[in-house]
Amino acid sequence: MKEDRVILVDKLDNQIGTMPKMEAHQKAILHRAFSVFILNERGELMLQQRAHDKYHSPSLWTNTCCSHQREGEGNVEAGKRRLEEEMGFTTDLTELFHFIYQAPFENGLTEHELDHVLLGYYQGPPKINNLEVADWKWMNIKKISESIKINPQEYTVWFKIVFDQFIKKINSL
Repeated sequence: MKEDRVILVDKLDNQIGTMPKMEAHQKAILHRAFSVFILNERGELMLQQRAHDKYHSPSLWTNTCCSHQREGEGNVEAGKRRLEEEMGFTTDLTELFHFIYQAPFENGLTEHELDHVLLGYYQGPPKINNLEVADWKWMNIKKISESIKINPQEYTVWFKIVFDQFIKKINSL
């Protein structure tokens, strides 16, 4: 099976090349990514628990889905593709903002991503892909904030980084 490639970017999100995903994570090279946040009509966020055998951050709770764009694929297009692959549904998405973060993992890999944050709305239950997702739940935004403070070890590094920025952005809409 051919390994996925990520899009290498500069700090202004200009593409400067591609690289195998694992190599980019081993070398902590800046690359393009996206994070999807799905809210329901009650303002609850759909969280996913990563599959127990993921190569990093297994079993941790995080935003609805996230991944990397493919070469030639727009941010929203990539978000819709991955939402369907991981959570079994699709919906309209809007790009809210982007930011750069770097986070090392215990297994020696490092996320160094220019992350595009996408927002969508959905009401039903997902049909999760068990190879990617162990579980899911709707959770009140305030309860997520409290839970991250009390049990930070239950959440992915990137979710803890982006969540406060996400709250500020949706409160300003």
